[in-house]
Amino acid sequence: MVQKKKGPPGVPSETPAEAAEPKRRGRPRAYEPEVALGKALDLFRATGFAATSLDDLSAATGMNRPSLYGAFGDKRELYIKSYQRYRDNARAALGEIFRQDWPVRKRLERIYAAALDIYLSGEDGPRGCFTVTTAGSEAIADPDIRAMVQNALTELDKAFAHGFRLAKEKGELPGDANPVMLAQLASATIHSIAIRARARASRKELEAIVAGAIDLMVGGK
Repeated sequence: MVQKKKGPPGVPSETPAEAAEPKRRGRPRAYEPEVALGKALDLFRATGFAATSLDDLSAATGMNRPSLYGAFGDKRELYIKSYQRYRDNARAALGEIFRQDWPVRKRLERIYAAALDIYLSGEDGPRGCFTVTTAGSEAIADPDIRAMVQNALTELDKAFAHGFRLAKEKGELPGDANPVMLAQLASATIHSIAIRARARASRKELEAIVAGAIDLMVGGK
């Protein structure tokens, strides 16, 4: 009769079921696609497309190259997915404010405050706006990114124009006010503070620009 080998005293022996079950190895949090995409987004916002290498992305996400390719495709595909994530996040942050039935001045103030929160965020300094500071450059040569940038700009213009039309209907703006023109000015202000934020202008300076722009668009307080 063959006796089973026993382990050291005090250490229970494996049961047949335990011995047959493969041991699972935990995966780092960075391997979760949504977490890794967020890391890639942060890196692309900070350094842009051309200056971001696959080694940089691998280090930021904790994923080796084969894992990156398997999860996201090549660097361009990862960049596009990162930009889409940025747009989704920005839309979520600003969309609710655009939908509020507030006086036009209050709505604009809240929109710009939320935008500054986005542009001035970043562990290593203000990251600005993905559309303005990196995607706009890539749009020159890449038709897919260009279409995304154009869509982002158009979407912002339309959201502002809708708000100005409502304000005009409620008598907050003069009868000859042009909602489309005002929307373009409002969008231009968004882009300006994004660039200035990336250049490390202070929040106080940026808020002064915003206050002046709002006065031009809707009149002094």
